[in-house]
Amino acid sequence: MKRKPNRDVEPVVPEQILEQALAASETDKRVAPPAKCVVCGSDTAPTSSEGLCWVCRRLKISAWRDNDLQMGAQE
Repeated sequence: MKRKPNRDVEPVVPEQILEQALAASETDKRVAPPAKCVVCGSDTAPTSSEGLCWVCRRLKISAWRDNDLQMGAQE
């Protein structure tokens, strides 16, 4: 048995909210490309505040750690 089509259907989401959601999704697509690393030129890490990629950032942290160990051994 087939149902009769209901012609008095109201939309579930109001048109104004739907338009706002569509506009917001369009702005998400226009994300700026990541900046380049100041040392090697690859894409920077998303959390890097000093403009380094994750490899250069890791090397910097390792160099600091090695330097601190050497300073402690000299004293």
